[in-house]
Amino acid sequence: MNERMKTMKNKPEKVRVEKDSLGTIEIPAGAWWGPQTERSRRNFTTGEKMPLVVIKAILQIKKAAAQANAELEVLGNDKANAIVAAVDKLNSLADNQLRVHFPLVIYQTGSGTHTNMNVNEVIAYLANEQQPQLNVLPNDDVNKGQSSNDIFPTAMNIVASQSIIEVKASCKKMNQVLEEKKQKYWDTVKIGRTHLQDATPLTFGQELSAYQSMLMHDLSFIEEIEPSLHELAIGATAVGTGVNAHPKLAGKITNKLSELYQISFTAEVNKFYSLSAHSQLNAMHGALKTLAADLMKIANDLRFLASGPRAGYGELSIPANEPGSSIMPGKVNPTQAEALTMATIRVMGNDTTISMASSQGNFEMNVYKPLLIFTFLESADLLSGTVHSFTEKFLDGLQANKSHMKELVDQSLMLVTALSPHIGYEESAQIAQKAEKEGTTLKEAALSTGKVNAQEFDHWIDALAMTNNHKTRD
Repeated sequence: MNERMKTMKNKPEKVRVEKDSLGTIEIPAGAWWGPQTERSRRNFTTGEKMPLVVIKAILQIKKAAAQANAELEVLGNDKANAIVAAVDKLNSLADNQLRVHFPLVIYQTGSGTHTNMNVNEVIAYLANEQQPQLNVLPNDDVNKGQSSNDIFPTAMNIVASQSIIEVKASCKKMNQVLEEKKQKYWDTVKIGRTHLQDATPLTFGQELSAYQSMLMHDLSFIEEIEPSLHELAIGATAVGTGVNAHPKLAGKITNKLSELYQISFTAEVNKFYSLSAHSQLNAMHGALKTLAADLMKIANDLRFLASGPRAGYGELSIPANEPGSSIMPGKVNPTQAEALTMATIRVMGNDTTISMASSQGNFEMNVYKPLLIFTFLESADLLSGTVHSFTEKFLDGLQANKSHMKELVDQSLMLVTALSPHIGYEESAQIAQKAEKEGTTLKEAALSTGKVNAQEFDHWIDALAMTNNHKTRD
C-alpha cells in the first residue's frame, strides 16, 4: 500500500457533534439524521434495513400530522409548512437516494421507536436547513401529538393494506387466465386420479375449475379480513390513552391518509388493543398462508401433469422460458412452478414467525413490531410477484396434449365404473381385473365374459358423458 493510500485510509471521517438526553455523540458530517438515529445505527447492525415502504408511510403520517396540528392551532403554520416541505422533498427522492438517510435495521427496538425518530430527525434537519430560524425540533414539532408506539403500528397497517391490494391483483389475473383455460378445455376428457391411481374420467376444464375455486375462496378469505387492516392506532400515543395529543388529531390524520391512499381508514378503534396486539396482521397472514398452500397444490399438480415429455404424465406442454439444463440439450423445466412453490414454503415459514411475534410483548405493547411488518411484507411481496410471474410465464402458455389425454383415457380400466349400474360392482371388477391380468383392452375383456355385448359397451362406456360436464360448467 503506497503512502497516499495509507493517508486516505487513516484520514478521520468528518463529523459533527450533537446532543440528546443521553449526552453528546459524533454524527457523520453529511448525515441528515440526528443523535437517536446514530445511536441505533451503532448499536444495531445486523439484518435487513427497514423497508422503504414503511419509511414512506411514516413520512406521509408526519405530513398529515403537521397539517392537522396546524389546523388545530397547536403547531404554528410556519413550522407545519416547513415539515410538509421537508416530507415532499424526501418523497421526491429515488429509492436509492432515500435509503441513504434511513440506515436502520429491522432488529432494533421492538416498538420501532428508532425508525420513528430517524424520520423525525431527518425531517427536522431538512426543515432547519431551509429555514434555520424556525428551530424545528424532532420530538416537540415533527412528533407533536404522536408517539412511536402509535405511529409505527399505524404505518404497519397502511403498508400491509397496500401490499394486500397487490396480492389480490395478482390472484385476480391468475383467476382470469384459469377461467380462459377452463372454458377452452371444458370438453377435453382426461383420466382422473385419486391416491395417485387411475380413477374415472373428468375434463381438463373441470380439473382447472377446482384451482379456480381455490383462488376464489382464498380471495374471499382475504377480503373478509381486509377491513381490519384499515384500523389505525394513531391517537393512542404511548399506552392507548392519547396523552399529549389533541382529541381531534387522530380523526384529522386518518381523513388525510384515507384521501391520500384511497383506502377507508378509521381511527375509531380500541387504542389499547391497537398497541398491544396485531391480530389483524396475524389473521391476514393466516389467509396468505392458506393461499400459499393452495398455490403449492396448483403448481405441483400442473408441473407433474407436464412431466416428461415422454417418460412422465405428459398431459400438458409448458412454455420453454429458458434452457433447463447445463448438460442436457433441449430440456425444459417448470421453473416458474419451482419459484412459486419455493415462495409458498417461505410464506408458510413466515406464518410461524408472525404467529409467534403476535403472541409476544407484555402488557400495553407488542414489542415485535418491526419483525412483524417485515415478515408480513416479505410474504405479500413474494406471493404477488411469483403469482404474477407464474400466470404470465407458465399458466398463460400452458397447453393440453389432447391426443395423449385421450390415449390414457382409452387405456384406463376405471371406465369399467360405467358398467356397474348395469351388471353390478362385482362383475365389473372382474372385467377390470381380467383386462389387467391378460393385458387386453377393457372392451375385449368385457365382451369375452359374455356379460356385455359390443353395442351395450359402446353405449354405456362414454367417457365424456361420465364427466357430467354439462352439469358443472359454471
